[in-house]
Amino acid sequence: MKLASLKGPGRDGTLVVVNASMTHAVKVAWIAATLQQAIEGWAQTEPLLAQVYTELQAGHAADAFELDLTQLASPLPRAYQFLDGSVYLHHMERARRARGAEMPPNYKTDPLMYQGLSDRFDGPRDPMLVSDLTLGLDYEAEVAIVVDDVPMGTQVQDAAGHIKLLMLLNDFTLRALTKSELPKGFGFLQAKPTSSFSPVAVTPDELGAAWDGSMLSLPILSSVNGRPMGCANAGVDMFFNYSVLIAHAARTRSLGAGTIIGAGAVSNLDRSTGYACIAEARAEEELTAGKASTPWLQIGDRVSIDMLDANGRSIFGAIDQCIAQA
Repeated sequence: MKLASLKGPGRDGTLVVVNASMTHAVKVAWIAATLQQAIEGWAQTEPLLAQVYTELQAGHAADAFELDLTQLASPLPRAYQFLDGSVYLHHMERARRARGAEMPPNYKTDPLMYQGLSDRFDGPRDPMLVSDLTLGLDYEAEVAIVVDDVPMGTQVQDAAGHIKLLMLLNDFTLRALTKSELPKGFGFLQAKPTSSFSPVAVTPDELGAAWDGSMLSLPILSSVNGRPMGCANAGVDMFFNYSVLIAHAARTRSLGAGTIIGAGAVSNLDRSTGYACIAEARAEEELTAGKASTPWLQIGDRVSIDMLDANGRSIFGAIDQCIAQA
């Protein structure tokens, strides 16, 4: 099943069920007005939404309309909680090497995670507004999950059952500020402006054998101005899976329904898979050529992030954003 949020009329958008090819959709206010409402009552809403999806696929859904992806907000236009981990250790090692930082001593036993901005997200086709290009604007191509209510103390073996939706994530980062913020020991704030998510969120059954319950094993494709940057497989070199991340986040708190959890920029040890962010490309250039040649994002640049199924069809719809002056 594929779900999305039309922009407006309120800040949480309007929930729609989307067909597999993402050409048509239907509003489902009689089930839930917003995706947040749907996920809060998932046991009741999921079978009703699934029935609408079946009807839409068969061409029998009443009031179906042609879908314009530019009219979509992120599936959750805002969320009560957004947590982002860093579980692709190769990415972490490259990024820290680039800013001259050491790896934390427990990084292989305790996942890194920060709590990000969540009171609003950019739409998947909306411009990313930036006020100061000297701060080194970068993208990060990630896969994120959405959970239902997760009790405090949930263990790894019980965590997978709370994963209800998956989507792509572009976690924008101001790299110049990470160098000044992280050494303070209090985590990100200014270095992490708003993020954006794919046009649709999908239920795990849409992913077939690529989803094992805690990990998605498909390449995530990213490009800048049409130039391919990377195609790393999200299920390869993932040191901590989503079940571990859920249990880590819920150790001392419950997680409210609709909490979004990312896993960090996807990075494989195989260099031929490229990069899921500019920072990794620059770090590699500095190591091999002595200086970085790939520029940070500039006004007018366009960033695209997508993921294809075995038949070459987009699963989530592409995040496709241009960089614009705030």
